[in-house]
Amino acid sequence: MASFKIDLSTATVFVATAPEPKMANKKTGERAMDRETGAGLSTVGLLVSDEGEGNLYQVTVPETGVPEGLVPGTPVSVVGLKARDWENEFNGQKRHGIAFRAVAITAGA
Repeated sequence: MASFKIDLSTATVFVATAPEPKMANKKTGERAMDRETGAGLSTVGLLVSDEGEGNLYQVTVPETGVPEGLVPGTPVSVVGLKARDWENEFNGQKRHGIAFRAVAITAGA
């Protein structure tokens, strides 16, 4: 599926929830891995404020692109943020949404 770049050049971005390991299988504890680099993936909640509107996004980032010490309230910059739509079927129910992925997050805006 196609992915789309997201321009954050006029936005203010803060950490909303600290990075957590992204799981491929929660039952077995298997961690999700980046298919290209083999790095473990993490999920970070980001509050993006732009043009008078604020939104919370769960963004997947390779652990190599997440600095230590990111805590809620930390202003950050996001490198290479993209959105991709997804759809799957589980137990006969179709689900769909938008997945957000970044190359890296850096502390300080």
